[in-house]
Amino acid sequence: MGIVSAKQTRKPWYAQGLRFACQSCGNCCGGGPGYVWMDDDEVEAIARHLGLERDEFRRLYGRRLWRGLSLKEEPNFDCVMLDGGSRCRVYPVRPRQCRVWPFWPSNLRTQDAWESAARRCAGIGQGSLYSLEQIEAMRTEMRV
Repeated sequence: MGIVSAKQTRKPWYAQGLRFACQSCGNCCGGGPGYVWMDDDEVEAIARHLGLERDEFRRLYGRRLWRGLSLKEEPNFDCVMLDGGSRCRVYPVRPRQCRVWPFWPSNLRTQDAWESAARRCAGIGQGSLYSLEQIEAMRTEMRV
């Protein structure tokens, strides 16, 4: 039997789970510059949802950057997919990055980071309790 390091056995600060329920406020979708990365499957799903061809969707709503394709932003930094308010026009097929919010590695790094995100997101601390296993699955999904 091998030796297990303390780091391997130490549980993360959120081991008891975290609560989250989207409040549909749109705060995670704008207010500051950022990127919403999309892979080819996500582009296809969103284009189909909007009734567009992939190339037309990319031209109208995408921006090619160093890492790949990201959704464009409005001049006020809101996501181009917001409906002019706080509703996402492509919510059922939103990109992975949006689906796993707020369980991003940057928000889970420390309890302070989580609390900082909670100041911008009214859904953090509300609703369903996500287990450590669920949180880790979403956190890991962001690294793909």
